[in-house]
Amino acid sequence: MADAYADRSYGSDPVGFGQTLGIIVVDFQKAFTRPGGALAGSPHIEAAVEATQRLLTHARAAGVRVAVSYVAYATLDAMPHWKVRAVKTDLFRGMPGTELDPRITAGGQSDYAFDKWGASSFFQTPLAAYFTRHGVDTVAVCGCTTSGCVRATVVDAFQFGFRTLLVADGCGGAEMRPRCGRYRAVIAATEGASLHSEPVARRQV
Repeated sequence: MADAYADRSYGSDPVGFGQTLGIIVVDFQKAFTRPGGALAGSPHIEAAVEATQRLLTHARAAGVRVAVSYVAYATLDAMPHWKVRAVKTDLFRGMPGTELDPRITAGGQSDYAFDKWGASSFFQTPLAAYFTRHGVDTVAVCGCTTSGCVRATVVDAFQFGFRTLLVADGCGGAEMRPRCGRYRAVIAATEGASLHSEPVARRQV
């Protein structure tokens, strides 16, 4: 697949960093990250949380704007038509699964944390306005799951005109199947760049 994309000039032009970086952390909440969580138990998500935690330590020290999204609903009728049963039972406001993982929130007193309705962290939320207000032109995306809400967030970041970076080791899913690699390859070839957390951190400190 990589050759087929390259042969057609996909990925030929770099995205690069602009003037001001912002970070969006997608859905690292207890339903996905903590023992007993309805959607938890993935070693890939666990590794991604740890990589994101390290990145956020550097980013916050450098004054980088950090936004953190989570999924929570008031009622079943307020949800879109999810095919994931655990979302319909464990992601109502006030339930433990909607709480952010403390490894992500530690040291983040100035982070912008908000709930979201759909897959993308940008969809019907003030996220784009928040980044624009603070002069952010480059968005690095971490979170879970890579093939779902992370992918949707990357696409919307691109469509809002941000330089878009996927933090590869800061994203995870239920399992590391070949399709996750394909999603990363497609993102790197079209909407953004796929980088590891260390180069992103070095760019900011």
